[in-house]
Amino acid sequence: MPIDFKSIKSLFIVEDPAAANQVEQEIAPTEQTPRAANPAAPSTPAKAGEANPKFIEVLLKAMEAANLPGVDYLEYRQSVKSLEKMPMDEAVRYQSAFAMAQAMGATPAKLVESATHYMDVLKTEQSKFDEALRKQTTDRIGNRQEMLKNLDATLKQKAEQIKKLTQEMEAHRVEMEKLDVEIKDATSKVETTKNDFLASYQALVAQIGKDVENMKRYLK
Repeated sequence: MPIDFKSIKSLFIVEDPAAANQVEQEIAPTEQTPRAANPAAPSTPAKAGEANPKFIEVLLKAMEAANLPGVDYLEYRQSVKSLEKMPMDEAVRYQSAFAMAQAMGATPAKLVESATHYMDVLKTEQSKFDEALRKQTTDRIGNRQEMLKNLDATLKQKAEQIKKLTQEMEAHRVEMEKLDVEIKDATSKVETTKNDFLASYQALVAQIGKDVENMKRYLK
């Protein structure tokens, strides 16, 4: 009789029964690859990995789906685990469990081969996870890195524009100072010219006026 998921689960993890139903509802189906946790912020280093109940159950479900017919590694491990409470050392437990499995046609080679089969199943799940992780890395990190690169380029471009504008503003400021000096100089020259003309005009008018007075006085 094929070993079911709950039996497989009991072979590898010891879980609080009260939490089992909650985890059962939260995990993804076997054929789906588990979602990776949100990537940590750049300023927060990733913590060391630890066995996650959700991932463990996904992997165990994959093993259940790939369960080989007859007595294989899983049934053998079940026998070994059932002997854990017995007062015997590890070697005796493994040997006693094998004696029971051997009666149903198991051999050491077949048990090792079937155990290798389940490790291959887990490797396949790891490949699926790696592929999903690569996609998430592209979606969640790669795209943001591209955005960051573009923003960096934009900032550099704007910095160059600001530098150019600053240089142009400085050139305009110098030109303004130059024009201000030229205006003051020109204004001074215009005022001087005006004053010189006025003085010249007044001098001539004064002389003519004097002559007019003298002519009126002396020419009767």
